[in-house]
Amino acid sequence: MAPKVLIVLTSVDKIPGTDHQTGWFLPEFAHAYYVLKEKAETVIASPDGGEAPLDPTSVKMFENDPACMKFLNESQSLWKTTRKLSDVLAEAAGFDAIFYVGGHGHPNSLSLIQHFANAKKPVTAVCQGPTVFLKATSPTGESLLSSATVTGFSNAEEDQIGMTAAMPFLLEDELNRVSGGKYVKASEPWARRWLFHSAPDWEGR
Repeated sequence: MAPKVLIVLTSVDKIPGTDHQTGWFLPEFAHAYYVLKEKAETVIASPDGGEAPLDPTSVKMFENDPACMKFLNESQSLWKTTRKLSDVLAEAAGFDAIFYVGGHGHPNSLSLIQHFANAKKPVTAVCQGPTVFLKATSPTGESLLSSATVTGFSNAEEDQIGMTAAMPFLLEDELNRVSGGKYVKASEPWARRWLFHSAPDWEGR
């Protein structure tokens, strides 16, 4: 039987305190979805349920990416009819992994993260998505990221898009703090950034 993966999108459509539109980032959902759809059953959720806002900047940035444009044109029902995250909590035991799509809006779902981590199921995020793990703890109360090698959106990348001043904190700094100095990043900005707390082994499933 195919594994079942919960994909979480943000419900935030503006950076708090600004008029800057935000949302989930197109390639970080599109490319992951096309990989997962061949190997897993997927369920899409967001904090508010219903339509999860798509960051319009990401559409413009990736208008020449065939996979992104195909996803944008053919798969709108995936993000326009998301499950409400609180409703999914009762079904958490039925999922094999959880994935947080990047974007400047960050879903508050500590109970889900801790359920997956405590059950030793993969919890993963991309780009700004690892923000959701900053306050997550293990059953002993220790940070989930303590002594873990972590990655995510870098300070340099935040500077390059002109959003540093609008952020309540910088993800690179916080990930480095909670992991005890084990934040790593690519040799240059805008390389791929994933965070896996544990790695899935789905071969043959």
